[in-house]
Amino acid sequence: MDFKTSNAEGPVEFVNVFDLEKMAQKVVPKGAFGYIASGAGDTFTLHENIRSFNHKLIVPHSLKGVEDPSTEVVYDGDTLTSPIIMAPVAAHKLANEQGELASAKGVSEFGTIFTTSSYATTDIPEITQSLNGTPQWFQFYYSKDDGINRHIMDRVKEQGVKAIVLTADATVGGNREVDKRNGFVFPVGMPIVQEYLPDGAGKTMDFVYRSAKQALSAKDVEYIAQYSGLPVYVKGPQCAEDVFRALNAGASGIWVTNHGGRQLDGGPAAFDSLQEVAEAVDRRVPIVFDSGVRRGQHVFKALASGADLVALGRPVIYGLALGGSVGTRQVFEKINEELKMVMQLAGTQTIEDVKHFKLRHNPYDPAMPFNPDALKLD
Repeated sequence: MDFKTSNAEGPVEFVNVFDLEKMAQKVVPKGAFGYIASGAGDTFTLHENIRSFNHKLIVPHSLKGVEDPSTEVVYDGDTLTSPIIMAPVAAHKLANEQGELASAKGVSEFGTIFTTSSYATTDIPEITQSLNGTPQWFQFYYSKDDGINRHIMDRVKEQGVKAIVLTADATVGGNREVDKRNGFVFPVGMPIVQEYLPDGAGKTMDFVYRSAKQALSAKDVEYIAQYSGLPVYVKGPQCAEDVFRALNAGASGIWVTNHGGRQLDGGPAAFDSLQEVAEAVDRRVPIVFDSGVRRGQHVFKALASGADLVALGRPVIYGLALGGSVGTRQVFEKINEELKMVMQLAGTQTIEDVKHFKLRHNPYDPAMPFNPDALKLD
């Protein structure tokens, strides 16, 4: 199939990442852009992901002697420029012909963790080479076939991947009506899983999901941890019950997400779920958060609500479409600049300070009953 998308490489002029989505729509083919940008069903949850950050407020603080806040963190022995990392996103070549080679390079130049998707359009060794020593995690769509699972884990370990992220919230594809209207099929191959997906290019995502195991259980978490010897982050818990199930199975981390509103429409916003999950985790293991992050203050609020790392998805892909590796890096830099500004105004010098910052409930939020007492200073 003849598929032409962006091949851009270079600086992108933009004011915020919302601009990037509009700009990327002009350079990415309609079907591919629809797959990247759309959500499930009525897209209620997709939009709630962004709106929900307004449920909490950041109270500015002054006279705290803060100057030039630092976003640097040490995580699992690696020094990261910021707690903002790359979320797993399938098929980067839909947005730019360079695919994951460019996005990995951009993430490496920024200096943070890159999470490779099972459905990447570039193979693991090439991504690893492009990362040039930058930490890499691997997002795992677990197969029905244990032989396939072992083979993929072996390959991942050979490349020095530091953690496996088990996607538990996508055992079937969501109701992607935009894809159906566009008649979208994958025009690019997925080399990590290609040999297990005969004629994988040109297939719908439903075809790809059918190869994944639907009846995931705690035993699968135990098996991945035992066989790989790597930390396993369970991606998908949005309630205390699922957190306890994952932790009892030996999960080394919890990744809070609703798949960017691409799975169960009508479900809670990820930011609202984060607060319940953080209470259940009670700092026993790290928490990663994604879905709806478009601003530095979103990152701040997520960290202040219990996240240790915050992952970006769609905005990075828009930057990739418009500027290749440079555009990718610029997205991280922009959100990180915003985060630093918020940290300064909130009186927080370090990320650890942010994680101990107390947010305030928004009494004016229309989804919440008005509470005048919430306006009183603490």
